[in-house]
Amino acid sequence: MQVNLASFPSPSQGVWHLGPVPIRAYALCIIAGVVAAVVLGERRWQARGGRKGTVTDVAALAVPFGLVGGRLYHVITSPQLYFASGRHPIEALYVWKGGLGIPGALLLGGVGAWIACRRRGIPLPAFADAVAPGIAIAQAVGRFGNYFNQELFGRATTLPWAVRIDPKDPQANTGYLEGHSTYHPTFLYESLWNLGVAGVVIWADRRFKLGRGRAFALYVALYAVGRAWIELLRADQANHILGVRVNVWTSVLAFVCAVAWIGTHRGPREEVVEPRDEEAASTAATDVPSTSEHTT
Repeated sequence: MQVNLASFPSPSQGVWHLGPVPIRAYALCIIAGVVAAVVLGERRWQARGGRKGTVTDVAALAVPFGLVGGRLYHVITSPQLYFASGRHPIEALYVWKGGLGIPGALLLGGVGAWIACRRRGIPLPAFADAVAPGIAIAQAVGRFGNYFNQELFGRATTLPWAVRIDPKDPQANTGYLEGHSTYHPTFLYESLWNLGVAGVVIWADRRFKLGRGRAFALYVALYAVGRAWIELLRADQANHILGVRVNVWTSVLAFVCAVAWIGTHRGPREEVVEPRDEEAASTAATDVPSTSEHTT
């Protein structure tokens, strides 16, 4: 039996009950991350010339889209967890048990942000640049939900910062090895990496006055690099393509696309990021077809 006295323990529980209402640590971490992202995003958006409250309003649509996208990505890339023989498909809806894929959350969350920004006449790349560091921080905070759920840990290790996993925990993810109790805390690795990504993006944005989506692309590229090497440390069940985990391939694709964006979108930072109320109303009006166009 592996013994590692220098490791740190997993939380004894991830759910508390307030009467009949369950309070889940996973959900609290997601909420705390969203709040942090919105607060930082509001500050950066106003510093770029945007109006107060815009980030909050856009997030009201982007966050639900992101949650749905994150869950869809997880279920699509790991269907055997829900639709294989002996599994329960209804559990694909059990978001509180963990299982949100960041790539899907970013993709569908971006669609929600695009819809909200279009209604206001805001260029999505400028908005994405403002909120990019906040998204990285949200991911850093949200990863602690995996810690409370004792899931998505890495391979067995005796390093002094290893995390202890309780094999009796009903929510423990695949990857537990008989005779081993301590593992790479990949949730912590990704959390610290994301904090570093946020710091680098903020610094680069100030230093080089990034605009036209380049700050967001930098965030995506840096996150993809970190996610790739952390993914290779994970031991939970995952599907593979050519012997490599699907999320690694996704990270490679995201990195290539982000670097291509940075290289092809030159020019100075946008001077006007949000139109005045009357300008936004005019833009929205032009997006609505007249009644005569639908008359047959």
